[in-house]
Parts: sequence; structure tokens; C-alpha cells
Amino acid sequence: MKVAVWDTYVTRKDGKVMHFDIIAPEAIREKEAIYNFGRAYLELKGQNGQPLTANECRFCHVEAIKPHWEEAIRSNGYFIYEMENCS
Repeated sequence: MKVAVWDTYVTRKDGKVMHFDIIAPEAIREKEAIYNFGRAYLELKGQNGQPLTANECRFCHVEAIKPHWEEAIRSNGYFIYEMENCS
């Protein structure tokens, strides 16, 4: 399976910038679906209501799925790869 990687930077409520990738099946081409995945993740992190639009989230590239992403993608439709200020 090929997945699309969406590079995302969201300003948290405390002013720090979260950096994470939204990883979803390549076939999902609707940006709003990707943004909704990101918004669901933000809600889990207590950051609901923070803006997540084309200004914060952009398509980066397509790559082969990694085994540790597959379960989350099959059950949730996406995987979040956390990089900075996500805790």
C-alpha cells in the first residue's frame, strides 16, 4: 500500500508549535478528510479548536507504508507521526 504524507505544523494553546505528519492512504485525495484526521488527533491531545487548514497542513510526498503504521491506518484510516511538541 502507498501512503501520502502530509506535513503539519499547528500552534498549540500554549503558543508552542506542534510538528507532526498525517499519514493516510494515497487514495484519499480530499484535503478536508486529511484535515479532519488532524483535528481528531488534536482533540486527543487537548488541542481541539486550534486551526488546521492548508496554512498548517500540506501534502509532502508518497511512500510505501511502514509496518508499524499499518494497524492504525487499517483501524482509524490514518497514522500520526509525532515529531515536535506533541506531548
